[in-house]
Amino acid sequence: MWQILEHRRLEKQLRTLPVEILKRYEKWKDIVRISGPVGLRAIRGFNDEQLGGAWKGHRSSRLGQTYRVFYRIETHKVLVKVVDLTPHDYRKK
Repeated sequence: MWQILEHRRLEKQLRTLPVEILKRYEKWKDIVRISGPVGLRAIRGFNDEQLGGAWKGHRSSRLGQTYRVFYRIETHKVLVKVVDLTPHDYRKK
């Protein structure tokens, strides 16, 4: 079982998201808790991928046409840290 930690600014971002994206994010968290990042890669709709550049070491999953969830995996702790949930903006803040 995987543990998910969310960045503290994510709470504010979640309040402004459309309901469809919130539902998809909850489904994303369910999949990560049960089977980890391997489970995400098995579902093509999430289009889970590793990022480069300023986001090197992070991964991205698609939650909708424009929304992405950015996260980092810490395998030695069986931990997923959700860093950001944004409408397709890859600039690091």
